Amino acid sequence: MEFSEWYNEILETAKIYDLRYPIKGCGVYLPYGFKIRRYSFEILRDLLDSTKHDETLFPMLIPETLLAKEGEHIKGFEDEVFWVTHGGKNELDVRLALRPTSETAIYYMMKQWLKVHTDLPFKIYQTVNTFRYETKHTRPLIRLREIMTFNEAHTAHSTKEECEAQVKEGMYVYSSFFEALSIPVLISKRPEWDKFPGAEYTTAYDTIYPDGKTMQIGTVHNLGQHFATTFDLEFETADGEKDYAYQTCYGISDRVIASIIAIHGDKNGLLIPPKVAPVQIAMIPLLFKGKEEKVLEKANEIYDKLKKFVRIELDTRDIRPGRKFNDWELKGVPLRIELGPRDLENGKVMIFRRDKNEKFDIAIEDLTAEYLAELMETIHKDMAEKAYKAFLGHIEILEAVESNLLLENIKEAINNRKVVLIPFNEELYNEEFEEETGASILGECEFEGNKYISIAKTY
Repeated sequence: MEFSEWYNEILETAKIYDLRYPIKGCGVYLPYGFKIRRYSFEILRDLLDSTKHDETLFPMLIPETLLAKEGEHIKGFEDEVFWVTHGGKNELDVRLALRPTSETAIYYMMKQWLKVHTDLPFKIYQTVNTFRYETKHTRPLIRLREIMTFNEAHTAHSTKEECEAQVKEGMYVYSSFFEALSIPVLISKRPEWDKFPGAEYTTAYDTIYPDGKTMQIGTVHNLGQHFATTFDLEFETADGEKDYAYQTCYGISDRVIASIIAIHGDKNGLLIPPKVAPVQIAMIPLLFKGKEEKVLEKANEIYDKLKKFVRIELDTRDIRPGRKFNDWELKGVPLRIELGPRDLENGKVMIFRRDKNEKFDIAIEDLTAEYLAELMETIHKDMAEKAYKAFLGHIEILEAVESNLLLENIKEAINNRKVVLIPFNEELYNEEFEEETGASILGECEFEGNKYISIAKTY
């Protein structure tokens, strides 16, 4: 089965996301999918909070006059804006945009708040819906008209050096986030023609899907003083002079949920990293006639002991055990505990690891919160190692290739579902060469200590 077919099917069968909402590019998070989203973005929220970003919330509606103030920036979005033109039956004097991006709204308000150097640094973030009239082929959780989860951070600083340090902090936050999800990434400084509109430069995080295409799942932008100049975001320095703030912004969307599904799933269904799994353990009592009571009693006892420490579900549905096993494997639950009459007699439980598709037994008395925490940490590390191995399998480095064969070799590698790295060369780092490859230049990247140009088919 091709990846795209598998992906669309698993969203439905594992009850992650429903595409039947009657607007193209809009869907509904089902409860199980929403919990994956919730636990994932809680990790990101904790990382941002721990680095002294403050959470906030801005309006969804942006007046056209405000959006148009930053011409270069909005030009990058002008074909994608949804407009509100009426309030009830009355035509509005000023059209209102459904937030395609938040810079103009946030920086207008920053102007009201930041007056002197002691107001800086200023670091905020929000998690909101954004709207873009996507004209390309929409894909669930990947390319949407309503991006249902957009976590964006915006910061302001008094010096260029502090601004650059903030970019590094933003990159630390994102690298830590993807590490927590066992998602391997390629970090590239985007080329000038593909940077965020209005940015000095853009650094992007790309992961590689099973079909060899890359998915941009996070970006960090150094905005310099560009927006500050436009929005008159001026402050009084320590020596009484005036200067414009230096700014950064960075964002992550629903694509990270799509990537959890794509990177870790297999032919049996989902495989969710323990830290974000809605159900970390599925416990299944194996009931046989005449022996149900003792098995259920012990299963409930184990469940009551563990539920304070892990997200565990006791499956007592009146269906065959094999169907229960398949259901939980499909949903990617990291661990399954089985308890039958023979297990009970032997004082043991059977444990199934979804990532290895392996079973083993342990003594019931050893089934402690500490043991399970250690086991889930092992699963996390093993998943990360497996994902990184697959990631490396999609990368092809073309080191010493004759110039007349380089383009041919790049195209061949791309057709073989590879992400290509070639030694950085200023002469090849342009839009014309990108067009010749038939793929996208992701940008400058460091890989295993060397500087490359990264080239790939992208979503």
